[in-house]
Amino acid sequence: MIFMAVNTLLFDLDGTLIDTAPDLAYALNTLLKENGLNEKPYEQIKPMVSHGGKALVAMGFDCDESHAEFSKRHQRLLQIYIDNIDKHSKTFSGIDDLVKLIKQRNMLWGIVTNKPENLTHLLLHKLELNPDVVVCGDSLEYNKPHPAPLLYACAKLAIKAETCLFIGDDKNDMIAGKNAGIKTIAVTYGYSKVEQDWGYDYLINTVKELEKWIY
Repeated sequence: MIFMAVNTLLFDLDGTLIDTAPDLAYALNTLLKENGLNEKPYEQIKPMVSHGGKALVAMGFDCDESHAEFSKRHQRLLQIYIDNIDKHSKTFSGIDDLVKLIKQRNMLWGIVTNKPENLTHLLLHKLELNPDVVVCGDSLEYNKPHPAPLLYACAKLAIKAETCLFIGDDKNDMIAGKNAGIKTIAVTYGYSKVEQDWGYDYLINTVKELEKWIY
C-alpha cells in the first residue's frame, strides 16, 4: 500500500475520535425510566449513536418525529446528556498520542461532525481537546453526507482537499469525503459495521494505524 503525503487529518467525532456511546446510552435509558419504560441494552443503543439524538429517541420510544411528545423527549434527552456529557466519554485508545504526534510533525487536525455546536464544544472543553478547526452539524446549511462541511474545514485551514484525510466510522462520512475530493479512512473500532460498499479508500482497525500517514 502506498501512503499519500498529507498535512491534515480531519475526524468524525462520535465513534471515531471520542467514545461517547456510554453517556448517550445513559441519557436515553434515564429518559426511558422517567417515562416508565424499560432500559434498552447498550449494544442496541451503540449503533445508533452516530445518527444523533433524534435517532436515539425514535429507537427508544419506537416513534418518529410526528409523535406529539417527540420534541419534548428529544429536548429532555439532550439535557440529561449535557448534565452527564463527560461522565464516561473519553478519547479512543491511541487518540491522545496521535494528536501529540500530529503536533510534533507540525501538521493540522480537525473535527467535522453532525453533532450540534453546543454539545461538541462542551465535550471538547471537558476533554481538553483543541483541534485546529471544528465544523458541527449546525455550523452550515448542510451537514454530512453533503461535502460542504469538509470543504468548509479545508477553507478555514487554507489547505487543499487532496492534502488531507477524513477518518470516520459511518457510511455518511465516506460519502461526504468522496464528494469533497478527500481520501477517506473507515475505522472498524467505531459504532457502525463497516461495509465494502461504503466506498472508503482505506480501512483501519486501530488508531495506531493512522501513524502511517504521519511523517
